Amino acid sequence: MTENILVLNAGSSSIKFSLYAALEAGLDEKPLCAGAIDGIGHEARFHAAGNKNAVLIDKILSDAKTHEAALFALLRWLEHRFTANHLRAVGHRVVHGGSRFIAPTLINEEVITSLRKLIPLAPLHQPHHIAAIEAVAQLHPELPQIACFDTAFHHAQPKVATWFALPRQLHEEGVRRYGFHGLSYEYIASVLPHYLGGEAAMGRIVVAHLGAGASMCALKNRQSVATTMGFTALDGLPMGKRCGALDPGVVLYLLTEKKMDAATVADLLYNHSGLLGVSGLTDDMRVLLSARTPCAEEAIALFVYRIGRELGSLASALGGLDALIFTAGIGEHAAEIRRRVLEDAAWLGVELDTAANEAGGPRLSRSTSRVSAFVIPTDEDLMIARHSYECVRGRSCNG
Repeated sequence: MTENILVLNAGSSSIKFSLYAALEAGLDEKPLCAGAIDGIGHEARFHAAGNKNAVLIDKILSDAKTHEAALFALLRWLEHRFTANHLRAVGHRVVHGGSRFIAPTLINEEVITSLRKLIPLAPLHQPHHIAAIEAVAQLHPELPQIACFDTAFHHAQPKVATWFALPRQLHEEGVRRYGFHGLSYEYIASVLPHYLGGEAAMGRIVVAHLGAGASMCALKNRQSVATTMGFTALDGLPMGKRCGALDPGVVLYLLTEKKMDAATVADLLYNHSGLLGVSGLTDDMRVLLSARTPCAEEAIALFVYRIGRELGSLASALGGLDALIFTAGIGEHAAEIRRRVLEDAAWLGVELDTAANEAGGPRLSRSTSRVSAFVIPTDEDLMIARHSYECVRGRSCNG
């Protein structure tokens, strides 16, 4: 009987999943199937595809009003579809691990309690990860569950990169820079030798994870040196709906002069800012690029400008730059955004190959370019599956 590992990434109204075969010889890195249950709480749609994108299921789940009900439908379908396969473990993406969780962790009640305390630091994500964990525990209490943290990869950073200039006691209480999208950066770091070669992969590299959530990370020796996100996933680049870096005085102004309460400010910064707020139109980069309105262009220009500013900062933290990598939805698919960023980065030594960029790479720079540029698809699910595989075999796991 083959053992499988299920990877879950739970959101407020969706559960994305992938299923991997855990063989004795190692993890099969091509998923058996992948899909999602969208619209939980309303009219949920369950869809999944297998090899060569063959549709395995696409149906409405009228009774999937909660994460538990949706997961019950998913687990029941997996058991029916893969009858010869035994589910060995479930790996979860968890956005915030705080100062404590710096490696994949076997989940128990005490871990769940600790994760709850971190909800204020990741209010858009953490509650839904916990809901999925608890739903699986209710349905299959003996099934091992592993939490894989978006913050963990950044714990390799030098101490100075984690500090805010606040009273020391606050830092000791956990008010510090953490960084996010770590599972994506960890995956990119793992495949850099394939694209750049072994020696070049150990150089000074900036990875731009550009999607609805966006951040950038400086890597040296394939480890995180600095990143744009900090205490929460609000910091750094403007995002789809999130503001990115913001003078804290603006928050004070909104509280004191605009008489907003904390909940209203949080809603503004998390849900009504970024590309959506500046454009007044949408948070979808594809729509903005095709809209050609002044406000849409201003939102795009701000996004590109901030990437350039952060690129300079991260290159400084590295002491130079050898390669720039684009990944995630916008980074992988928006050639126009890559073009603008790379043209602005010419001062760093990047020579754009326009035809290669339009074709999607993977190499985006000319052979004569002192700094190379690539587009590399990320795979956070595979990173979680790898960690979970090691975990259930008693290696590289807390708990």
